[in-house]
Amino acid sequence: MLFSFHYDNISTVEKEDNRILVHCCCGPCATASVERLLSEGWLPVLYFSNSNIFPDSERDKRYEQLLKLAEAWKLQVIRDGNEDHEEWRKAVRGFEGEKEGGRRCDLCFAFNLKRAAAKAAELGISRWCTTLTVSRYKNSSRIFAAGEGLEGFEHFDFKKKDGYTRSIRLSQELGLYRQKYCGCEFSMQEAAR
Repeated sequence: MLFSFHYDNISTVEKEDNRILVHCCCGPCATASVERLLSEGWLPVLYFSNSNIFPDSERDKRYEQLLKLAEAWKLQVIRDGNEDHEEWRKAVRGFEGEKEGGRRCDLCFAFNLKRAAAKAAELGISRWCTTLTVSRYKNSSRIFAAGEGLEGFEHFDFKKKDGYTRSIRLSQELGLYRQKYCGCEFSMQEAAR
């Protein structure tokens, strides 16, 4: 059964005290992650900033799926208006040929998490996290390492408590598009082999 929680049901005081900015890579990964945060008393503000996703049409499709989730659960979504694939390419330069899960991914995590930290600070939200840890294909400790030292970072390993399986089920219930590669052109090429 789909978890039904409505942000509007929480008092203003609770909203301010429990807000957490959630860096979301896509709607499917956000499902179980956000459900867990809500069940633990957090009030997520969803943040979509993914300069790594290629092509632009894929990034837009993933954003649309996040909007579907946010609409179903009455949550706020903020999209980074400064997504810059070329800037991301500079951040991972020299590691384009790495396999998925290698050093390129560490640099990608760091790029996206720095942007999430900056957005949380800009919005006055003292805590933030990422949905990247829900994937069984991602090493959570490497994501945590990328977030270390960034003010307000919360270490949520969303694949725990059967999070990945739950994300698949919730995605099916919401009719969300599930992508077949992580996001960048290099992971897309690897997935196509």
